Amino acid sequence: MSDGVEGNEERRRTGDAAGPEPQGVPEPRPGEPEPAAQPEPAPLVKAGTAGRTEARAGAKTDEPATGEADDAAPDAPPDSTDTPDDPEAPDEAGDGLRYERLPDAPPPILDGVRARPPAPPGLATLVAAAVTALLSGLLLGDGLAVNALILALPLAAAAWFAARQAGRRPRRSSLCWGAGGLALLAVPVWSDAEWPTLLAVLAAAGLGALALHGCRKWSGVLLAPLGPVLAVRRALVWGWRGARERTAGGEKDLGPLLRSVLVAVVLLVVFGGLFAAADRAFADLLGSLVPDVDGGSGVPWRLFLAVLGLAAALAVAHTAAAPTRWDGLGPGPGRPRGRVEWALPLVLLDLLFAAFVAVQAAVLLRGEDVVRASNGLTYSEYAREGFWQLLFATVLTLAVISVAVRVAPRSGPRDLLLVRAVLGTLGLLTLVVVASAVRRMDLYMGEYGLTRLRLSVVAMELWLGAVVLLILAAGVFGARLLPRAVLASAAVAVLAFGLASPDKLIAESNLDAHRDGRTLDLRYLAGLSADAVPALDRLDEPLRSCALRSIAVPDAPWYATSLSQARAHDILTARPVRHHPCRDLLTDDISPSVR
Repeated sequence: MSDGVEGNEERRRTGDAAGPEPQGVPEPRPGEPEPAAQPEPAPLVKAGTAGRTEARAGAKTDEPATGEADDAAPDAPPDSTDTPDDPEAPDEAGDGLRYERLPDAPPPILDGVRARPPAPPGLATLVAAAVTALLSGLLLGDGLAVNALILALPLAAAAWFAARQAGRRPRRSSLCWGAGGLALLAVPVWSDAEWPTLLAVLAAAGLGALALHGCRKWSGVLLAPLGPVLAVRRALVWGWRGARERTAGGEKDLGPLLRSVLVAVVLLVVFGGLFAAADRAFADLLGSLVPDVDGGSGVPWRLFLAVLGLAAALAVAHTAAAPTRWDGLGPGPGRPRGRVEWALPLVLLDLLFAAFVAVQAAVLLRGEDVVRASNGLTYSEYAREGFWQLLFATVLTLAVISVAVRVAPRSGPRDLLLVRAVLGTLGLLTLVVVASAVRRMDLYMGEYGLTRLRLSVVAMELWLGAVVLLILAAGVFGARLLPRAVLASAAVAVLAFGLASPDKLIAESNLDAHRDGRTLDLRYLAGLSADAVPALDRLDEPLRSCALRSIAVPDAPWYATSLSQARAHDILTARPVRHHPCRDLLTDDISPSVR
């Protein structure tokens, strides 16, 4: 009997060990990590169409353990039937509605390329941003000159300090892009013309964005300027957190520094006012150095500029600390095509280009008599007629080359040789088309003189020729540096264009044409900037005063006065413009366009 009892106890222990495991998540053992939380299921919504994943609302959860059919529906088919449910049929046991699970929302497009949020900014970054805001409120609003270069310095300092705090070491290429951006800001220091200044400021912003991101691919080069713009909202919150931490006490408290700056400002204002009241010469010196806050558009405009400068500084610093990796958004290589499919259209295009180049060589090189005999046009009319078409053809050729490179065959050395031969021939013929377009515009400008539009499109065509040369070089040496090389060539072109003083070149060209007996359009020359004043000053009266009558040189502060404005101010002060200078020119046979 004792054996039976022991046998029962043994069977009880064995049954307990073989019993089902308790449901639920077991507690972790000491030293083991916590189990990961299970993701919440996707929400259920009402189904609108058939053929989609559906789930019953109010479906039964307690099935019979034996797998038998429910007694309430004896005639129902067995559960093993594989017939699918009708998506339009309502659920008899539920609320009569069909439901489906929504797919998970795709992640935002920038989540894969955006860096982690950086730590709150340090003291040096906040001080640089505050200096930028102060200088923006004081120096902007009266024009762009050396003040643009002054504002760029604290902006660069804020980016430097933020990057160092985040543990980022600038690359050599980033330093070169930053130096190029500062060099472009020399254009508003030198020139008074608004259109080269605008190009230079935009190009400087683009180079600065590239220096912050360090991009190398086409997607990064093109999208990098969006980085600081998209980071403005996050940068303001980031800056507020940093300022709140620095004002909460502790070792890095900003309180002592702010109090010190406030005391210094009060002392300078009090004693500066006393010294200015005591001596007129010191008052004039102080007035020329200190910006006139009450002048111009008033204090509200200055405050707006200060807030704008603060937002720009924080956005630049935030981008430097956590840049978006725009290179990750670039498209991959296209599907390679077969040799015949790829080469046939391009070879035919090469033949078309070759035929056009042959005609151009026969017409443009043999002189004006051939042009008159074949078209009945003068040399200048023939040149003007086809320039814009050739400019568009050059741009379109660059687009064709970019697409052809993506889908080019690349299965072996023969394919590489084929691609180089076909695209290299197209590139060389495109250079001839560029030369033809430039030659046409040169003939036209020789007849009618320079204007801003003519000079701009010639410069654009020359830059496109440089891009074609870079593409040809990339076909030989590799395309790894091509995006940055194209951007660098654009920056160099903008810098050279701005420092050449286009308005001065236009005025000198028209004066040379006037000496040869051609028409001098005084109405157009009067609309140029102060860059043209030294050239127009060589005209005789009353032509000189008539040409200079509308060129205004504002009495701007030193930080908003370019070197061209200062030079024009000295010339017009030494030789003032006459009153009503064009009245003597407006006779019956003489108009403001004087021969």
